[in-house]
Amino acid sequence: MPELRPEAAATLRPLIATVAAAPAESVFVAPPADRAAEINGLNWEELRRSVAACRACGLCAERRQAVLGVGDVFADWLFIGEGPGAEEDARGEPFVGSAGKLLDAMLAAIDLRRGENVYIANAVKCRPPGNRTPEAGEMATCAPYLRRQIALIQPRVIVLLGRAAALSVLGESGSLASLRGQPLAYAGPESAGSAIPVVVTYHPAYLLRTLPDKAKAWEDLCRARSLMRATKASAVQQT
Repeated sequence: MPELRPEAAATLRPLIATVAAAPAESVFVAPPADRAAEINGLNWEELRRSVAACRACGLCAERRQAVLGVGDVFADWLFIGEGPGAEEDARGEPFVGSAGKLLDAMLAAIDLRRGENVYIANAVKCRPPGNRTPEAGEMATCAPYLRRQIALIQPRVIVLLGRAAALSVLGESGSLASLRGQPLAYAGPESAGSAIPVVVTYHPAYLLRTLPDKAKAWEDLCRARSLMRATKASAVQQT
């Protein structure tokens, strides 16, 4: 390997030292621009193949399969969680098992059903070891895939399930309690020039452990339903 010129080495040493000293979960590394641009041009089938073959971060080492998402690719509703768990990794579908059953019940409470005008995805497409929360760098690596899903679906409302999903989509690192009920929106280039209303609520796996917060999650879902109605009414007025 060729040696760096002295002036280049002097420039890089402080950066290398900073990264080496920082905890792994605090280092948020943006994906290379060329990789993001390539993903931004993929259709659904190309996206599925790209995700299945992805080796861009360490999560691929222990996965059985990558989990892109499931549902109606023209859905008005987009629900985004954190990452696949053990059952999701085995079956290739997000939100199965106990957390999936609770999510299905949450959908039914606002007259929705999995696969019918609903798409479900995760911030990362491969299972984190031990079902831990995805790290910032892992979510950054996977972010182009999630952004492309948003661009292809063009949802009317996005519901973020858990704090990691809020960080991945909105860049918001505050507590989940501070994000609930706030007037949030996704305004990336994938939103086709208009911001998409966003509701942040609890992850179903958390609700299984903390039953009293189910009432708060119900409030969030009712708010999301109201936002959907307002968004559709606004679209009718503009036509």
